[in-house]
Amino acid sequence: MTSDLQKLLTWLSPAFPVGAFAWSAGLETAIVQGTVRDRATTEEWVAATLEHGGIKTDAILLAHAHRSHADQATLRDLADLCLALTPARERHAETVLTGNAFVLASAAWPTESPLALPKPCPYPIAIGATAGAHGIDALATLTAFLTSTVHSQVSVAVRLVPIGQNDGLAIMASLEPRILKLAEICLAATLDDIGSVAYCADIAQMQHETLGTRIFRS
Repeated sequence: MTSDLQKLLTWLSPAFPVGAFAWSAGLETAIVQGTVRDRATTEEWVAATLEHGGIKTDAILLAHAHRSHADQATLRDLADLCLALTPARERHAETVLTGNAFVLASAAWPTESPLALPKPCPYPIAIGATAGAHGIDALATLTAFLTSTVHSQVSVAVRLVPIGQNDGLAIMASLEPRILKLAEICLAATLDDIGSVAYCADIAQMQHETLGTRIFRS
């Protein structure tokens, strides 16, 4: 268990070379437009995408990739579904580039049998299949993924709103119970349970490429 925790901490650390820090998943647009402007609106935005948007969708797909890590055909279908569900061009690029980078970087931890991952390999599929192949607990993987994703979103707000480190940490702490609950929900979810109603976030991702000045890539 300790070695599994080490892997998750490393793979989902901001220092892991997948370039996740460069993407905001539409949050930069929401900040520029004034929708996200302080601690309260930051927490509202992140919680909505966590529980009703793309983060939840990715987590469900991750759980299925974890379960089907040895099934090449299923992983390919999951990858196709993941890419089909991305609402914007930049979001599509984000999940492909970070996923492919994760595949390359995680190869430093070889599995007993070579992983037959799809190409391109979306980020949640890469994480789920790799963790599954290493026998890492699925719930722990989901919790780590969701926590890392939320922290990445909060980091964007800390830098751009800006809300300050203390408010950022308060948001992270506040969302911990909801992250744990969502991890349990996604672990048991079927593909039919996938659905997003975070339309503002989807639209923000589409509008990001039209911003005059951009710091992040999505």
